[in-house]
Amino acid sequence: MRLFRSPLSLAVIVALAVFSGCESTSSSGHGNAGKNPKVAASASAAQLRPGDSLTVTLSGIPDSSNNPVQIDEAGSISLPFLGVIPAAGLNTGELSNAIRQAYLDRKFYTSISVSVTVTERYIYIGGEVQRPGRVPWSPDLTLAKAVQSAGGFTLYAKETKVTLTRDRKAYDFDVRLAQRQPDEDPLLFPGDSIQVPRSAF
Repeated sequence: MRLFRSPLSLAVIVALAVFSGCESTSSSGHGNAGKNPKVAASASAAQLRPGDSLTVTLSGIPDSSNNPVQIDEAGSISLPFLGVIPAAGLNTGELSNAIRQAYLDRKFYTSISVSVTVTERYIYIGGEVQRPGRVPWSPDLTLAKAVQSAGGFTLYAKETKVTLTRDRKAYDFDVRLAQRQPDEDPLLFPGDSIQVPRSAF
């Protein structure tokens, strides 16, 4: 009887050990605790958007000029002699070519050089921050810095579940973690939208 029980007991012990080992691996594998999502750079970052401020330089003509313009909500800008030109969705090179071709097609000039530079772009932040609205974008702007630029959180903000929307996809971030660990604080891109929810408590 002892010979029978001993291998059986040993088999039970081994099975329990394997099972508990699997369980601990799986629970440790749960753990993206202490991590924020890794979000791909915006595929449309180079595209111009409503709200972008631009300078359109016209040169190689008698009345050379620098024209500060802003893309309106309809996605257009307005230029001398041309009126309204669609701009949103293009990059600066494409817009430069479109403006140049429009001047040539309408016979205002036989030769013209056009360059477009971006002077100011924005991200958007709403919800439980002190100053919701547009925040000027810069290449080093991160999620935590954007919250600071909006005056910081209100008393009712749920700081651990802030939603970043980029290219029509939404991701939840723990901004407290981002503030403590810079490598968990994602860089933002023009057109990103941030929403800070209200805490239930």
